Amino acid sequence: MTQTHDDLTELEAQFTEHLQLDADAADLLFREARTANTFSDEPVTDEQVRAIYELVKWAPTSMNNQPLRIVLVRSPEARARLVEHMGGNNKPKTSTAPLVAVLAADDDFHDELPKVFPVFPGARDMFADEEMRRSSATMNATLQIAYFILGVRAAGLAAGPMTGFDADAVTREFFPDGKHRALAVVNIGRPGDGAWFERLPRLDYDEVVTTV
Repeated sequence: MTQTHDDLTELEAQFTEHLQLDADAADLLFREARTANTFSDEPVTDEQVRAIYELVKWAPTSMNNQPLRIVLVRSPEARARLVEHMGGNNKPKTSTAPLVAVLAADDDFHDELPKVFPVFPGARDMFADEEMRRSSATMNATLQIAYFILGVRAAGLAAGPMTGFDADAVTREFFPDGKHRALAVVNIGRPGDGAWFERLPRLDYDEVVTTV
C-alpha cells in the first residue's frame, strides 16, 4: 500500500518521544529538508560557511581521518569552468546558485594523522599502502560530505548535492596537484521558486532493519 505524506507524518509522530531532537529541528534537518533545484539571489557569506564547517568538523570518521577538502566556487571565471563539466540539468542550477562547493577527498590525509590522531603515533604508517589509503579517503570524505549537507540545513540554507558531473575533469580543473579527487558538487543557498521535486518514498523500517 502506498503511504501518503500524512500517513508518514502520523507514523513518525509515534516515535517522536524517543528522540532528543525536537520536532522543528527534526523537520529542518530531515523530514522537511529536500534537495534544492532553484535558489534565491540571497548571497551565502563566508561567515555562514565557517559556521557550517565549525559544526560538521565533528563528524565521526575512522581513526579521526580528515580527508574532506572544500573549494568554494565564487568567481564568475571559476563558476564557468565548473559548469562546463556539469551534466545536463545540473548546468543551469550550478550556474545560478548563490554558492557552489566542490567537495573532494585528499588521498594524502595520512600526513595529518599525527596531528588529528596523536594517541596512536604509528597511525600514519598504517596507510602506507596507496590503494588502502585511497579507499579510506573515499569512505571517510563521503561520510563528511553527508554531515556537510546536514550542516547546510542546520544553517537554515538549502543544499543541492550532485554527483552528475565529469569527476575526472573537475578534479583536473580544481585540483591539479593530483592529490585530491572531486566526489560531489553542492549548490548552497536559500531555496527559490519551485525548488523542490515531489517527495519520493523511502524504504520502511522492516525492509531495512533485521535483528540477529
